[in-house]
Amino acid sequence: MTKTKRGSIARKRRTKSSSFTSSFRGARTISQQRRKALVSSQRDRDRKKRDFRSLWISRINAIIGQNKEKIYYSNLMYNLYKNQLLLNRKIVAQIAILKDNCLFTIANDNIINKNSPETELREGGRIKEICMIK
Repeated sequence: MTKTKRGSIARKRRTKSSSFTSSFRGARTISQQRRKALVSSQRDRDRKKRDFRSLWISRINAIIGQNKEKIYYSNLMYNLYKNQLLLNRKIVAQIAILKDNCLFTIANDNIINKNSPETELREGGRIKEICMIK
């Protein structure tokens, strides 16, 4: 009877798992380390979203704080929401960095006119005019 060579499938599976956790050392097994890595990656993806949102809010606050008039972040976001201006915090932060004068006009309600049609506000027509955004 011929001798059979075994373990090729198991070896492939183990090398695949060990390539995922290539840098671990210590008492943990490969499966434990892989599970921990997956949990950490999920947690950090959620944390990244939080960190970016807080960064955008701080940028908007920093630019608004330079204005002589008292404008608060909460009032700005409330007015944007109330007047159906669909600008998220990321876009408002980019406007604040690139064209702070434009943000002041938005914040001072010069751009948000209650008599203007809603479609123009939703499409951002007047914002593009005043801020000269392409």
